[in-house]
Amino acid sequence: MEHSKEEIRELAERIYDLDAEVYAQLGSSLGRVFNRDRESCVNELCELMLERRQAHLVRSELALISNMARTIQDRSMRKMIMSAYDRILKDVTSLPTSFAEGDILDQQMAAVNALHLANRFSGQDHKIICIGRTYGSGGTEIGFALADSLKMNFYDVEIFNAVLNRLEAEKDLVADTAGHPYKSRRDADGNVQTVYTQPVYTQPAFAKGPDRTIRQRMKEFSRYHGLSKSDAVFFNQSDLICDMAKKEDLIIMGRCAHVILTNNHIPHISIFINAPFEQRVHRVMAVNEGTMTKKQAVQMLKKMDRDHVKYYKYYTGRQWGNSVHYDLCINSASYGIDGSVELIRKMVQG
Repeated sequence: MEHSKEEIRELAERIYDLDAEVYAQLGSSLGRVFNRDRESCVNELCELMLERRQAHLVRSELALISNMARTIQDRSMRKMIMSAYDRILKDVTSLPTSFAEGDILDQQMAAVNALHLANRFSGQDHKIICIGRTYGSGGTEIGFALADSLKMNFYDVEIFNAVLNRLEAEKDLVADTAGHPYKSRRDADGNVQTVYTQPVYTQPAFAKGPDRTIRQRMKEFSRYHGLSKSDAVFFNQSDLICDMAKKEDLIIMGRCAHVILTNNHIPHISIFINAPFEQRVHRVMAVNEGTMTKKQAVQMLKKMDRDHVKYYKYYTGRQWGNSVHYDLCINSASYGIDGSVELIRKMVQG
């Protein structure tokens, strides 16, 4: 279904107004996702919704709004706002840029695939689902749709941003090695390019560096307690994940969350989502809408997989994607996005 620019703008305005209403109900800046003027925010939302490669940013903004909306104390107002959110989400997910194809390789097999896992949470435990995924498998889309289906909070890049705020660090100085390090930018001719940002395992703060003074090194040593920036982020992120898991039901994407929770004896369900490499290549090319060749997509995926393996091994000592470390491993090509969401939902709800 095609959407005109006028319809996209109307949808962007509804998102902005919903965020404003949540903010008004909560009376706190914590409930405000869009803090700039209306025109700038609406224009940015329109641009994001028109480009498939930026769709995850819109989903992250919507997840933040819904997370805050669920904290509204007035039940009737919360119900009204969540109904408005559901309508907006339905319209956003109907956009051709929202989700790349969740191709199913074998429809017959998908029809008989099923799984049930007994409820492992006590009455005092919050329901926590940790999802690891390979890039191009549709894992983030599945996690986002699952959170909406189960009415649970959804966290991805928000965790990293919260940690950086806690550390009072500049975002561009600490690489988000737990996420997907690809950014989009326009070249001199106005064409959109997907740019790889090399994750950096930084040296300890007290190490000598040609571009840092002794005063700067000592300041960093004090801020990060002698740890490298990436280590400081990981450990603070771990504390944040554990704090959140004790306060709310949530879905966490990546960040070694299932290992962190296991080490802290916090009940959770761990899931890993993958897909055949060729299927992932196809999906990445679809997301980039013809601007990436197959060779470039293959190189990008191989590089990202290597970086994920390195990051996961470095902080957990485990092998990333090894089935023995997860409750459930899903080949998203066997179910598609909707089928994967339904499978996990049935498993969680019992």
